[in-house]
Amino acid sequence: MTKSEGRNITLRIAQEPAADELLARSPLAAMVGMLLDQQVPVEWAFAGPYVLAQRMGQDDLDAHEIAAYDPGAFTELFTAKPPLHRYPGSMAKRVQQLCQFLVAQYDGEAAAVWSDAATGTELRRRLNALPGFGTQKAQIFLALLGKQFGVRPPGWREAAGPYGEEDAHRSVADITGPESLAEVRTYKLEAKQAAKAAKAAAKGK
Repeated sequence: MTKSEGRNITLRIAQEPAADELLARSPLAAMVGMLLDQQVPVEWAFAGPYVLAQRMGQDDLDAHEIAAYDPGAFTELFTAKPPLHRYPGSMAKRVQQLCQFLVAQYDGEAAAVWSDAATGTELRRRLNALPGFGTQKAQIFLALLGKQFGVRPPGWREAAGPYGEEDAHRSVADITGPESLAEVRTYKLEAKQAAKAAKAAAKGK
């Protein structure tokens, strides 16, 4: 990603230099980190691709290699201590499904998902079609691509919904260091509390 666009990208999402360096140079690592980003702290999710690459004896992730990996052996890479995720078995399966999809549809090149997307809407549709990527995850990843990777087809902010807002602190797309990580955590906590209160109020009616 960084080479093809001639950009010098520095990320501070995983809050660990080696893991963030991999995310910055590897489109697939960034995509896998986004896939893992559910029901675990964001740093844990986005450090996952680096740990996975290490356990595979590589310095990057390769969609062809992962797609063809023995499913049982691949699951063991996730379940080995410390586990790569709170739900290592199911997430191993999802990562392998994602890579199999990329091999079938994009010749294994994660960056091909966005490299020729003509509009933000088209990019969101492509991301939404990825295994494990619902609408919200697709919008968040689109916002991350636009805000931190310079992938900005026309209308990308609108296609990313509220996550594309310029001064937002809603998601991983807005994390550039410890302070913004804390702000995103606060936003998520407040949103969760508000949703809980609204649900309780609706029940009381």
